Amino acid sequence: MKNLSELPNIGNAVANQLKQVGILDEDDLKSIGAEQAWLKIQQIDKTACINKLYALEGAILGIKKKLYCQTKEKKH
Repeated sequence: MKNLSELPNIGNAVANQLKQVGILDEDDLKSIGAEQAWLKIQQIDKTACINKLYALEGAILGIKKKLYCQTKEKKH
C-alpha cells in the first residue's frame, strides 16, 4: 500500500483533497474508484475538471495521466 503522494499524478494538493474527502491511501482510492473519488473532490472543489478524473484513473492504474489519455483516445 502506497501513500497517495507516491502514486503517479498525485501531488500534495490532490493528496490533500483526497484526504479531505476520506480517501487516505492507495487502497482507499482503488476501493472507491476514480469516478467516485472525483465526484467527492468536486463537492469541495467545484473547479475539479475531467483532467483530474483522468489523473485519478491513471494513479489507480499506475500510469501517468498523459499515457492514460492516449490509451483512452485509441479506444475511440
